[in-house]
Amino acid sequence: MALTVRDADVPPWLVVLLAVACGLIVANIYYAQPLVGPISRDMAISPKAAGLIVTMTQVGYGIGLLLVVPLGDVFENRRLVLIIMAVAALALAGAAFASHALPFFAAALFIGLGSVAVQVLVPYAAHLSPEAVRGRVVGNVMSGLMFGIMLARPVASFITDALSWHAVFIMSALLMVGLGFVLRVALPRRVPEHELGYGALLLSMVGLVRRTPALRRRALYHAFLFAAFSVFWTTAPLLLTDRFHFSQNGIALFALAGVAGAVAAPIAGHVADRGWSRPATGLAMLAVAAAFLIGRSGQAGSAWSLAALVIAAITLDFGVTANLVLGQRAIFSLGAEYRSRLNGLYMATFFVGGAIGSALGGWAYAQGGWPLSSWVGLILPVLALLYSATERSGQDKGYGRAMTLS
Repeated sequence: MALTVRDADVPPWLVVLLAVACGLIVANIYYAQPLVGPISRDMAISPKAAGLIVTMTQVGYGIGLLLVVPLGDVFENRRLVLIIMAVAALALAGAAFASHALPFFAAALFIGLGSVAVQVLVPYAAHLSPEAVRGRVVGNVMSGLMFGIMLARPVASFITDALSWHAVFIMSALLMVGLGFVLRVALPRRVPEHELGYGALLLSMVGLVRRTPALRRRALYHAFLFAAFSVFWTTAPLLLTDRFHFSQNGIALFALAGVAGAVAAPIAGHVADRGWSRPATGLAMLAVAAAFLIGRSGQAGSAWSLAALVIAAITLDFGVTANLVLGQRAIFSLGAEYRSRLNGLYMATFFVGGAIGSALGGWAYAQGGWPLSSWVGLILPVLALLYSATERSGQDKGYGRAMTLS
C-alpha cells in the first residue's frame, strides 16, 4: 500500500529531500538571467527583444501560480508535482536545442509554467507537519528554495563560461527527470478531501482575496520587499560592471554572497512557531531598508564601497527570505483545505511586485545610476513598514479560518 501523508511524521530526510527538490526546480526560473547576452547573440535576438528571454519565463511562472498551483487543493499532490515537472523537463530540453528566437521564447514560457511545481511542494510540506513545528518545516524547505534562487545565476554563469549556455538547460532537464523518479518513490501521497470543479476552484480564489485580510496584508508586505530585492539585483550587476569593471565570473562570485541570506529561512520559521511573527516582520523590513543604506557607503569605486555592497546583499537577502517564510507560516495557518490557493495568490501578488521592482530599478539606474536606484530601493521597505504599522493586534493570526469556500 502506498504511503500517505496521514502515515508520515515528517522524517528529517524527507524535509531535506523537499528542500533540495525546491531548490533544483526553482533554479530553472533564474538560469537565463545572466545568459541574456550569449543567448541573444546566438539567436540574433535584437537588444529590444532580448528582455523576453527572461520575461517569458516569468510570464509562464505567473500563469502557473494562478492557474496550476490551486490544483493542489483538489488533485493528488505527488502526481500533480510529477506532471508539472515533466512539463519543465520537456521545456528545458526544447530551450537547449532551440535554434531560433520564437521556439526559445515558447520553451521559456513553459519552463516558467513547469517551475510552479515548487509552489505545490511548499504547501505539501506544510500539510506533512503538525502545527507546533510547521514554521520550522516550511522554513527548512524554503531555505532550499532560496539557495536554488541565489545559486542559479552564478551556476549558470560558470557552466556557460566552461561549456555553453545550452549545457545549462540540458543539465537541468536531466536533473528534472532524475528528481522526478526520486520523488515518485519517496513522497507520500496526499489526496485532498475538497471536491471542486476547476472553474469553481478558480472562482473561489476571488473569495479568498476578498475575505482574508491576513492574505492581503502578507502578500502586500512581501510585494514591497520583493520589489526592493528586484531593484537591488537588477542594478547591482550594472554597478559592478560600470564602477568595478567586473567580468561575468566576477558578477557570479558576487551573487554567491547573497546565498548567506538563505539561513534566514529556518530561523524565521522557528521564530514564527514561537508566536513572534509581528516583531520579526518589522525587523525583516528594517533589514531590507538598512541594506540600501549600507550599499551607499564608501567612496565610489573604493574597496570599502565594494565590501559594503557585499554586506548589503547579505542583509537584503536575509530580510527578504525571513519575511517570505513569516508570510507563508501565517497564511498556511488559515486552513488546510485551501492552502495551495492561498500560496498561489500570495506568490502571484509579490511576483508582480518583483516585476515592478525590476522595471523601477532599470529606469532608476538609467536616470541616476546607483544613487537613485538605492533611494528607490530604500523607499519600498519603508512603505511596507508604514503599512505594517496599521496592522491590528492578532490580525495576522487567522482571519478567514472559518470561511466556507465551496
